[in-house]
Amino acid sequence: MDAGKQIAALREKLRYHNEKYYDQDAPEISDYEYDMLQRELRALEAAHPEYVDADSPTQRVGGTASGRFAKVTHAYPLESLQDVFSFDELSEFYDRVEGAVGQAEYVVEYKIDGLSVALEYVDGVFVRGATRGDGQVGEDVTANLKTVRDIPRKLKNAPPHLIVRGEVYMKKSVFDALNRELELHEKPLLANPRNAAAGSLRQKDSGVTRQRKLSIFCFNIQNSDELPLASHTESLDYLKRLGFPVSPRYPVYTDPEDVRSEIESMGETRGELDFDIDGAVVKVNAFVQRETLGSTAKFPRWAAAYKYPPEVKQTLLKDIIISVGRTGVLTPNAVLEPVRLAGTTVSRATLHNRDFIRQLDVRVGDTVSVRKAGEIIPEIVGVDTDKRPADAQPYEMPRFCPVCGAPVFDDEEEAAIRCTGASCPAQLLRNLMHFASRDAMDIDGCGEGNLQKLIDAGLVRSAADLYDLTVEQLLPLGKKVDTWANNLISGIEASKTRDLSRLLFAFGIRHVGQKAGKVLSDHFGSLDALLAAPVEEMTEIRDIGQATAESIAAWRELDQSKELIEKLRVHGVNFTGEKTAKSDLLAGKTIVATGSLTLYTRKEINDLIEALGGKAAGSVSKKTSYVVAGENAGSKLQKAAELGIPVLTEQEFKQMIENENTTQQEEL
Repeated sequence: MDAGKQIAALREKLRYHNEKYYDQDAPEISDYEYDMLQRELRALEAAHPEYVDADSPTQRVGGTASGRFAKVTHAYPLESLQDVFSFDELSEFYDRVEGAVGQAEYVVEYKIDGLSVALEYVDGVFVRGATRGDGQVGEDVTANLKTVRDIPRKLKNAPPHLIVRGEVYMKKSVFDALNRELELHEKPLLANPRNAAAGSLRQKDSGVTRQRKLSIFCFNIQNSDELPLASHTESLDYLKRLGFPVSPRYPVYTDPEDVRSEIESMGETRGELDFDIDGAVVKVNAFVQRETLGSTAKFPRWAAAYKYPPEVKQTLLKDIIISVGRTGVLTPNAVLEPVRLAGTTVSRATLHNRDFIRQLDVRVGDTVSVRKAGEIIPEIVGVDTDKRPADAQPYEMPRFCPVCGAPVFDDEEEAAIRCTGASCPAQLLRNLMHFASRDAMDIDGCGEGNLQKLIDAGLVRSAADLYDLTVEQLLPLGKKVDTWANNLISGIEASKTRDLSRLLFAFGIRHVGQKAGKVLSDHFGSLDALLAAPVEEMTEIRDIGQATAESIAAWRELDQSKELIEKLRVHGVNFTGEKTAKSDLLAGKTIVATGSLTLYTRKEINDLIEALGGKAAGSVSKKTSYVVAGENAGSKLQKAAELGIPVLTEQEFKQMIENENTTQQEEL
């Protein structure tokens, strides 16, 4: 490929990844891979100046202002930073600076991994906040920024006009708590704190942003030329006095060796911080020197961002252990010979899922390469098969849950393997929340916090234990709890009368949602009838497929399920369904509709059959009473002929219903 085509291809690829990272908050490659693409393009453009283009990703800030928010033109551009990846490159930065301005002081700060914003104040009042966008035009996210508690709404002794630049981020502790909550509600997890912060700040509903508990570090006064400040450190001290949070660490050095030591120290301890950093920023301190140095179209010449390389080390994989998440997913984790990585000692690493293990062919005893994904979560990225012991065996995921012993559900079509236990301790909180939810047993007072209190107090180990609770047991759990205790006990008592369909949904059986629970309740009428029904009978029911039937059969055979059912029976929980048929004209009859119908839609005829007390089945068997056949009936018609099942046209079916209805009325 010639240079022109190679440059064009790289630009297209970088624009795509810019959009994924800056505009969609959904990057598909690591920061390091992106940086290497940028570097490759920059080198090609330098070697072939005839292809230089002002619109190239090397010449423009990566983001854009989306149409979701009003656009804001920045009074002062929000420039990007020039990245360097070695101390040799940083030395070149010093040479350029000192060749232009002589001896300089350098401030070293954390490079926070978040979303850059500008905050504007008029007479001390916060009036507008905007994202960086492309550096010239950003998005007006004032309402969302007002939910960030670290941002002052009013300033004392402030200048008439102030524009402050900062980096909005999500603390690691907040990120972990948010993902735990998302996992509990079986929602997609957030990839990393940076994307979580960016996505949260760009919500149309500022209430969502408030719930995400974002933070900010402010690092620049954009209109410092309007203030009597001489240096960057003076401006940071000034921001602190006004009430802005600034970087907790910004020492000043003149010797590049001291700068290097500081950068290395920051890198070694970054694992101990409650916020993500992906590098260290080195800035010329004196504003007068900055003015002399100026900026390129994209970068200020007075600053450089040292990017920490992704640290990868080899160590021994001593064992693979399984953890069970609160949704029942089994996750394999590697037990490692401890190794120092990104400032912390790592002895565990995620292996993600079965497919990941198969792809890398990870085995106990292997020498593996480990890195920290996003500088947070240790993960294995490779296996040195040359160092593999001769007796190392391929790893197989367990067939039974290591926590409760129940069989696991292993669907080859998805990577996740789940515990099927009805009372698995690892899933207890999530199972209780589902059991008590509005569409299931609808028990008031069973929110996440209250259920966690009951679990922590040892009062509840399964859903059945809710029915053993007394007001006296609940009273010691907190202040002003008497009203909650009485209401909860009343709610639990009221739940005993819920319809069977809701109980079936509350059990949390795989594939049994609200609709399936209603269909099963209407068909069998009682839990005991369902428990005794063969799989073949369940599959004949409309809307109940083979997978659902087999899931029910497997669930009802578990000792945990049997124990749960018997405890609920003892407590008097309703096991019967409401009778929904309008009449019993077709009681005891199983009818299959097939082919292209003209008098009814398929749903209409099936609903009519069930409304008249019959069973609308999806397949023909010996238990089928009639087949109602339209045009192009196909294999079901053939099966009916083989079994000697009567076949009716739609008209004959309609006439049969009318005749039976007339006969019943005459008998009355």
